[in-house]
Amino acid sequence: MVVKVYGAAQAACPQRVMACLLEKDIPFDLVHVDLPSAQHKLSSFLLKQPFGLVPAIEDGDFRLFESRAIMRYYATKYEERGPNLLGKTLEEKAIVDQWVEVEAHNFNNLVYNIVIEVLIKPKMGEQGDINIVKSCEHKLDKVFDVYEERLSSSKYLGGDYFTLADLTHMPSIRYLVHELGLAHLVHNRNKVSAWWIDISDRPAWKNLMILAGY
Repeated sequence: MVVKVYGAAQAACPQRVMACLLEKDIPFDLVHVDLPSAQHKLSSFLLKQPFGLVPAIEDGDFRLFESRAIMRYYATKYEERGPNLLGKTLEEKAIVDQWVEVEAHNFNNLVYNIVIEVLIKPKMGEQGDINIVKSCEHKLDKVFDVYEERLSSSKYLGGDYFTLADLTHMPSIRYLVHELGLAHLVHNRNKVSAWWIDISDRPAWKNLMILAGY
């Protein structure tokens, strides 16, 4: 069964799901949802995702939305296939979940707000708010200090090997390093920089970047 992923190839949340599927070698088709024309707000799409956000997936008769829930689902369903993305012991799994939650609540929204101000608003003919950008950048600086400390005692955020804790960060960090001109937040820190170079060199991520047209 081929998984249908509804979203846009260059959108961060669908990328989180597709990176997980590629790591697990799970076949999928990307069903393009045109975000600039608000296709994700149409009634037909709201049947798949009632909040009008991407991604959503269909796997046979099974439907699911929210990118982190989707990646947890497939990492669990196919735990024995490909790399272990969850942790092996109960404690390891808890640590992985902890850092996935950190990304969701302390990291992602800061990057998202910068993307809105720097990339989205100008495309809509609006002026981005530099004060919001500076505030988010300042907060991200402190978050990356925490990551630097963590990565000084652990090769990856979740432990000694790559897991969802690392994967969930990758789309947003790519925005920081490339489109947003904030690569210094990553590369000014030795451990964070080495971590990003490592995880962004994974074959699954490279294949996703090709799919996304980068």
